[in-house]
Amino acid sequence: MDVNAVVGGLLRDMASAQASEQKMLGYKRAAAAILSLERPLTTLVERTGALPRIPGIGPASTRVILEVLESGASPTVESAVAASTRRGDIERRRLLRSNFLSRAEVLRVLGDSTLKGPTPADYRGDLQMHSEWSDGVPTLDEIVEACLARGYSYAAVTDHSHGLAIAGGMSMTQAAAQHQAMARLNSSHRSRFRLLRGIEANIGGDGSLDLSAAEAMAFEIVLAAPHSRLRSTDDQTERLTTAIMNPRVHILAHPRGRIAGSRAGIAADWQAIFARAARAGVAVEIDGDPALGGQLKTGH
Repeated sequence: MDVNAVVGGLLRDMASAQASEQKMLGYKRAAAAILSLERPLTTLVERTGALPRIPGIGPASTRVILEVLESGASPTVESAVAASTRRGDIERRRLLRSNFLSRAEVLRVLGDSTLKGPTPADYRGDLQMHSEWSDGVPTLDEIVEACLARGYSYAAVTDHSHGLAIAGGMSMTQAAAQHQAMARLNSSHRSRFRLLRGIEANIGGDGSLDLSAAEAMAFEIVLAAPHSRLRSTDDQTERLTTAIMNPRVHILAHPRGRIAGSRAGIAADWQAIFARAARAGVAVEIDGDPALGGQLKTGH
């Protein structure tokens, strides 16, 4: 059992069951704190049965944690949910968080030498990173330094394209300026590290991109990602396969668009999409979603 994911989900349930906004925010912060821990809660319990101080966790949340560690469930949470006027919505959201992993579980899997597949030591770079040039936070310099600290030799800066204004999408003029800044950084680091000119293009409802073929040529790597109709129950296989078949696309990024406990994401025939991507030589980014296989599937 991914105990951190269980506890995090139950704390989110408690947040939804609160009438007080202050208590709701408190439980949400507690859930985020548990889900971001790098170790399972079971390894943090002291010999006395007490928990060490965890930032963001108060007495009420600690009670929920200890109940789960003892029995795998929390009577406190179930009682609050049963008495809540939002019970139906809470039950619906529980279904939407299945197959999501806590940070501790992700790290455990990556460090398990008995499992097949790449390990953290195999990664030489990152092919999807947002910077301050769109809706990200880090500067280009900060991206380079963080990647070097991880032993990476390259990274693709893939800020949003101009068609997604809500995410600070870059105009082509801004993209040209970013590329000049990247060239200066690449020159200073030479063969030690290289930033790749990337872009995350938006996939329209018909599968077309918000980049023309000529605009796409300005980038070394083009990601295509859906940012609309993420709550629709309609099958969108054709929309995604149309994007895959665009000769300028290298990676289909976060194709489902799920959010744990909040959004079910796109419905599609994923095996058909994987097969089409393999034929087209396009990689599919899964974002660690076990419902889609939990790994990066690629045609390369």
